[in-house]
Amino acid sequence: MPDRPIPTGRVRRTARLGGLAGEQAARAAANRAANVVRTPKRREAALERWQLQAAEQMVEVLGNMKGAAMKVGQIASFMDTPALPPEVRERMQAKLAELRDSAPQMAFGDMRKIIEEDLEMPLEEAFAEWDEHAIAAASIGQVYRARLHDGRDVAVKIQYPGVAQAVRVDMQNLGLILQVAKRVAPGLDAKAAAEEIRERFTEELDYEHEAQSQRAIARAWRGHPFVVIPNVVTELSRERVLVTEFAEGIGFEAIRELPQPDRDRFGEIIFRFFFGCLYRTGHFSGDPHPGNYLLMPDGRVAFLDFGMTKKMPRDLMDTHVDAIRLALEGDAEGVRANFAARGFFDPADERISADLLLEHLFAVAGWYLDDRERRIEPDYVEQVLFDFGDPRSSNWSRLRHVTVPPESLLPLRMEILTLGVLSRLEAKANWHGIAREMFFGDPPATELGQQEHSFWSR
Repeated sequence: MPDRPIPTGRVRRTARLGGLAGEQAARAAANRAANVVRTPKRREAALERWQLQAAEQMVEVLGNMKGAAMKVGQIASFMDTPALPPEVRERMQAKLAELRDSAPQMAFGDMRKIIEEDLEMPLEEAFAEWDEHAIAAASIGQVYRARLHDGRDVAVKIQYPGVAQAVRVDMQNLGLILQVAKRVAPGLDAKAAAEEIRERFTEELDYEHEAQSQRAIARAWRGHPFVVIPNVVTELSRERVLVTEFAEGIGFEAIRELPQPDRDRFGEIIFRFFFGCLYRTGHFSGDPHPGNYLLMPDGRVAFLDFGMTKKMPRDLMDTHVDAIRLALEGDAEGVRANFAARGFFDPADERISADLLLEHLFAVAGWYLDDRERRIEPDYVEQVLFDFGDPRSSNWSRLRHVTVPPESLLPLRMEILTLGVLSRLEAKANWHGIAREMFFGDPPATELGQQEHSFWSR
C-alpha cells in the first residue's frame, strides 16, 4: 500500500472511523434485507463476501490510521470467526494479518527526521549501514534493519511523526474503533480491550520505558535454552527511538505452515514464556499477538516488543495461585472468598453463587485447569470468549455483577490472547501439566520443561 501521512486531527480520524463503521453497518443491513429472498446457500455465500469485504476495509483504513485504531485491528486479526467455513476463515485471517505483517509504511524521509532529532546526530554517524525499507510497520512505529560501527546488526524502531496526537484522539474514539473491529471478530472482548488500551498506550508511546522493561526481562531470561530477548542498545535509544540487537527468524504466518509437531513445540514455548513471565518473575508482557515473536533457525524463539508490560506484586500472584489450587480441589466456597478478597465483587453480594463461580472459572480457564491433553481449536476459543462475557451466555445474568479489578485486567488479557494464538496454531499439549510447573513447582511435564528446569532452578 502507498505511504500516507497519519491523520492526527480528531475531525479527520473520527470521520474515517465513522465512515468505515457506517459503510459496514449499511452493508450488513442490506445483506440482511436481501437474505429474505435468498436461498440458504446464497445467504452463506453473501455472508462470506461481506466478511471478506469488511476485513479488506479494516486493513485499508486502520492500517493507514496507525495508533490505537490499528492496535485494535491487530488484536482482531487473530480472533477466529467460526461461523464461516474454514477456507473463508483462512482468507479473512490472511487479510487481517496484513495489519501485523505488511501494514502500510511511511516514507523513510519522515522517519529519518525523527531518529536524527532524537539522537541529535546524522544517521551516518550513529550507524555504519542502513536499509531504508522497513522490515515491519506496527501501530505506533516502524522497524528498520541497520548495522552499527562495531559490526552488530540491529533493529531500529522509530515512532511515527504525529502518532502521539493520533493516539490521544483514538482514546476518545475507542467505542467506535471497537464497534468496527467486532464486525469481523465478534469474540473480541470490547470492554477489556478498551480498558487495557487506555491504561497501557501512554506507556507504549515512551520507548525509554519500553527499553527499561526489555532490559529487565532480558536479564531474567538470559541464558534460557529456548527463549531469546534481544539486548537493548542503550546508548542509541531515546523516547521515540529504540535500538536492539537484531533477531533473525520466520514470522507467525510461516510458522503456521510448519508440520504439526513443530507448531506444537512453538505453541508450548509461547505458553511457557508468557505464563512464565507472569507466574515465575511477575514481570510480564501483556501483548502476545503474533507479530511479537520469531522462530529462529536454531529452534529458539525471539520475543520482541515490550511496550505493554506490567510488574505484578508477588503476594498478588500468590493469591491468584491459591485460587487455582482451591478450584482444583473443588473448594467452591474457598474460590468465592478468594475472588471477593481480591475485589471482584462484594463478599456480601448473595447474587454471586460459589458453585456458579467455580463452574464459570473452569469454563474460561479449563484449557489449563483440566489435566488432559488438549488441542486448542478456534471453536473452543470462541466458546471460552462466549462464556467469559457474552450477554447471551447462561452465566451472564448471574455473573454480570462481577467486575475485574484493574490490576487483574492485563494478566487476563494476556491469558485470553495467548489462547487465541494457540488456536491459530491448533497447538496440542497438556497445558495443565505445564502450568503446574509454574503454579506449584511440579517436576517438568514435557521435554521442553526438562530443558528449562535447571535454568529456573537457579
